[in-house]
Amino acid sequence: MYSKKHFWFRLLLTFAVISQTGARIKFTNFKCTSMAKSVADFEYCILKSNSQTEYVSLKLKVFNFPIKSFKVYFGLYQLVNGYSPFLYNITVDGCKFFHSQKSNPVTKYFYDLIKHVSNLNHSCPYNHDFIVHKFSSEMVNGRLPKNLPFPEGIYLFDAHWIAHNEYRAITKLYMYISKS
Repeated sequence: MYSKKHFWFRLLLTFAVISQTGARIKFTNFKCTSMAKSVADFEYCILKSNSQTEYVSLKLKVFNFPIKSFKVYFGLYQLVNGYSPFLYNITVDGCKFFHSQKSNPVTKYFYDLIKHVSNLNHSCPYNHDFIVHKFSSEMVNGRLPKNLPFPEGIYLFDAHWIAHNEYRAITKLYMYISKS
């Protein structure tokens, strides 16, 4: 029979092991498409990797200023006989979101991942190009809950950027989620 002290030690050890296991994300591909090159076009859209991490960078050159309204339709998809919706498919009014970020916690979670490496950080109007500089997989891994219930597999974070009620750009970030 185990003593009470032994029981608490085993329980604590079990929670410590569970809290250290979780998922790890590895970026595998990054694609950017301009839907109206006369309005906006990607100067660069790159995925780079080294032995430790991967990161993506992009610069969307905008030719028609100011941008007074924009929306983002984004979704997370899992590859299961084609890409199927997984958890989130949301359309967000970007201008309203920056006025009240607390109104949409899911969007805020994803925005908090990129806010330190992006110039997408204020309300409308926008009078500049959009830049994301070295958004790394380690930034995502550092923010994921340790007990992330995602199944291991291939995922896609797909974002459709809409300005003045017309699709302007699409970004697709492909990733592999593994159990660490």
